[in-house]
Amino acid sequence: MKPVNVGLVGLGTVGCGTVSVLRRNENEICRRAGRSIQVSHAAVRDPQKERSCDLSDITLTTDPFEVVDNPEIEIIVELIGGESLSLEIVLRAIRNGKHVVTANKALIAIHGNEIFSAAQEQGVTVAFEAAVGGGISIIKALREGLAGNCIEWLAGIINGTGNFILSEMRDAKRDFSDVLAEAQARGYAEADPSFDVDGIDAAHKLTILASIAFGIPLQYNQVYVEGISALEQDDVEYATELGYRIKHLGIAKRVDEGIELRVHPTLIPERRLIANVDGVMNAILVKGDAVGPTLYYGAGAGAEPTASAVVADIVDVTRTLTSDPHNRVPHLAFQPGSLGSPEILPVERSETAYYLRMNAVNRPGVLAEVTRIFGDLKISIESILQKDRGDHESVVPIIILTQHTKEFRLDQALVELEKLDNVNGKIVRIRVETLK
Repeated sequence: MKPVNVGLVGLGTVGCGTVSVLRRNENEICRRAGRSIQVSHAAVRDPQKERSCDLSDITLTTDPFEVVDNPEIEIIVELIGGESLSLEIVLRAIRNGKHVVTANKALIAIHGNEIFSAAQEQGVTVAFEAAVGGGISIIKALREGLAGNCIEWLAGIINGTGNFILSEMRDAKRDFSDVLAEAQARGYAEADPSFDVDGIDAAHKLTILASIAFGIPLQYNQVYVEGISALEQDDVEYATELGYRIKHLGIAKRVDEGIELRVHPTLIPERRLIANVDGVMNAILVKGDAVGPTLYYGAGAGAEPTASAVVADIVDVTRTLTSDPHNRVPHLAFQPGSLGSPEILPVERSETAYYLRMNAVNRPGVLAEVTRIFGDLKISIESILQKDRGDHESVVPIIILTQHTKEFRLDQALVELEKLDNVNGKIVRIRVETLK
């Protein structure tokens, strides 16, 4: 049987990793796929640029549509990132009847509904395992391995840059700006790090995971997003003192009223496995009704970890080239006509526990004022920690852990607390999840 020809659009870090993995593991991949797989063409910006992979027998071009329109190519692998050009490339490949593999989380999160509809009409597959979690294969696990479960919730460390920063803030007691500069120097963060530290990258990935977990359309614009740039070293240390660690989590939760989709810094108990995922590693905890909690851990980025997922998708597509397109695994796990439409809840209607830090004057009666406000709003307090600096009338930090409450109640409490004469400045709020 003749080899399957693959065309790469983009030959950067992941593209070269894909070529290297396909060449190095050629025999093993052929045994798994039932046919040999070869990259025959690749579109690049600069054909003269030196690259870290063997480009022999690969025809290079600067025109991506030359690759997409080539009748000999059966699978297009899109690895250029971004939205506009990549969307044009993917839709044109689909119109040409070609299968697509992509690592582009923004493309899938924002335009996936349109892309999958077009692919369904043409009877082709769009595979996107590498878009979330690098080489962890979380999408296949959700879509196939856990297909017998009703997924109740998932929570993930799905941005390695943010996790590296928070790990260093805790272990080395360094400030956010200092660690961010190191992350940029190491190549973990871009010159403009906003996608990572503001939670945009994690929100793209959470959108995809939630859609597959709950059988809902992709709804990136409904995700509540909060970054880590406002976190202070004091809060990292106080969380540790209380037996928690701060992680930047993407959380998707099925509740009676609808679906919660949120990305934000989160205190989680230090005894949880996911709390001990450090550095640039990713981890996703999924709770199914039948299987219980399952944890997926691994490298969330990098040339070969991401290429591992890209190649796995190429193998999957190769296996289905001769199959009935109506009997393939659905793109979003559920049959296209069976996607649900539960309400995506605004963050004000979400329910969780909270860590609060306020600066208050150290005088009698202050704690009574604070606890009265919580009592009036029916918010239960789990614990209070006051960092006494020894001086009467000095301003001291008070740390409060609440029990579960609706976010709108907590919002009301913060408004009332910040009106108190004995409370100075804004109150720090970080959500708490036990992940039981």
